[in-house]
Amino acid sequence: MAKMAVIRRLLVALLVVFRIQQVRSGASNHKYKLDDEVPIYANKVGPFQNPSETYRFYDLPFCLPAHLKEKPEALGEILNGDRLVSAPYKLQFLREKDSDIACSKKLTKDEVSKFRKAVSKDYYFQMYYDDLPFWGFVGKVEKDKTDPSEEKYYLFKHLHFEIEYNKNRVIGISAKADPNAVVDLTDDKEIEVEFLYTVRWKETNLPYAGRMEKYSQTSSLPHHLEIHWFSIINSCVTVLLLTGFLATILMRVLKNDFVKYAHDEEEADDQEETGWKYIHGDVFRYPKYKSLFAAALGSGTQLFSLALFIFGLALVGVFYPYNRGALFTALVLIYALTSGFAGYTSASFYHQLEGSNWVRNLLLTGCLFCGPLFLTFCFLNTVAIAYNATAALPFGTIVVIVLIWTLVTSPLLVMGGIAGKNSKAEFQAPVRTTKYPREIPPLPWYRQTIPQMAMAGFLPFSAIYIELYYIFASVWGHKIYTIYSILFIVFIILLIVTSFITVALTYFQLAAEDHEWWWRSFLCGGSTGVFIFGYCLYYYYERSNMSGFMQTSFFFGYMACICYGFFLMLGMVGFRSALFFVRHIYRSIKCE
Repeated sequence: MAKMAVIRRLLVALLVVFRIQQVRSGASNHKYKLDDEVPIYANKVGPFQNPSETYRFYDLPFCLPAHLKEKPEALGEILNGDRLVSAPYKLQFLREKDSDIACSKKLTKDEVSKFRKAVSKDYYFQMYYDDLPFWGFVGKVEKDKTDPSEEKYYLFKHLHFEIEYNKNRVIGISAKADPNAVVDLTDDKEIEVEFLYTVRWKETNLPYAGRMEKYSQTSSLPHHLEIHWFSIINSCVTVLLLTGFLATILMRVLKNDFVKYAHDEEEADDQEETGWKYIHGDVFRYPKYKSLFAAALGSGTQLFSLALFIFGLALVGVFYPYNRGALFTALVLIYALTSGFAGYTSASFYHQLEGSNWVRNLLLTGCLFCGPLFLTFCFLNTVAIAYNATAALPFGTIVVIVLIWTLVTSPLLVMGGIAGKNSKAEFQAPVRTTKYPREIPPLPWYRQTIPQMAMAGFLPFSAIYIELYYIFASVWGHKIYTIYSILFIVFIILLIVTSFITVALTYFQLAAEDHEWWWRSFLCGGSTGVFIFGYCLYYYYERSNMSGFMQTSFFFGYMACICYGFFLMLGMVGFRSALFFVRHIYRSIKCE
């Protein structure tokens, strides 16, 4: 109950933080009068197929405004690659304009080459008007009419802004380029360009509170919802069949085992034992590398807590479409605040396993997930710096993250570790462990670790396979994922399937008189992470058009870290389920 109270307070505190952040995010109260200046910011440009490869808006030689001003960004917005600066357009409230000149500029040969390269890679731009995002393309590529084998590159020079309003509020905006107003960039020569823009206002009845709904309509269209619900039904059928099959088989087999062992005890005390009862003196023998094992459990517990808190915030509506950086801010803060869970779980379990070097155990716990993530970040940030991309974090942001890790994550990890070390919890083994381990009999190939992991990971992965496409299209594309309730149901199904398949494989392992089930249950539970990484390979090469060294390294680098996190989290779930099951069956029999 005390732990639940702490979790509840933490969730309330996070909600308060995000509500305050939302109130402070706007430059005004979003109410305007005629001719009032409405804030418009240019954000970034980049290849449409490579969502991680984005650059500052003025890295392309667009018109610079008279007074260039950068908008202060929150931590999550910087992590998201947002770099907002004042745009070269003036869109006053309810003021229509017809072919106004943003600026006139003479493009040099180098600037023409920059624009041509951007057009050839299908660059898009993103801007924000009154905190509403909108997009447009830089130019277009067409076949040469005289020679179809040659291509012509054109730069759009005239933007048409269509803005919707309701009374004194901005409701929506879109920007369309005039396909006829273009500049030929095919040849390397100086060009005089006049950038123009037209503004049209249109009244609408849509309330201000619903102006973000159109950004999430794609994921909630009827045919998409049908696919989501098909995924849910498919997963539920998988769970019902699996749990029903395992429950029936295990209950019947265990019942027969209990009857057999009870009958053997009544008939002859010296009768040779077989099956999982035979290894009762070894089944609770502590695993090898128990410090690493405890650290893996602690890290998995922290990541599991992180997932639950993220789902809690998502279900109450914190991550509404284009609440810029909210998810990244939540991930950083919640991971820091839940490090105490990792320290307590790891140190407590290590103490139960009669470990003595708890300082090394805590260091291992702190570095087990953060270490690979930090090394990956250092490499990818170096790549982003080399590309001069917005994914490269400024020095100040890196300092903030280091301070969070130093002043929040580490102290909470140590405090949790001290509390776990001093806890009086003891490992509850229902049978005594013998002094010397029994020899494990030779096992067929399909009972080895790798085949067992393959069997254990396939079923949970098949339950989430359909939903993975939508998540990848959101994280590594331009679609918006908003159906968090369905995602939460799929997450629960994933946990149930992982638990049941790990319990089943653990029973079969013990029945084969193999008592080294500790690491096996963790590896089998976490093997779904390996399947998810396999799906990453399929998605990148078959379902996406991503290319280039930067995008490839970002995709596989960060996805490897995410899959590793899934491995630790689901490994913890698998082991906890197997431990509960093993304790239960050995508590139910009489062992000498």
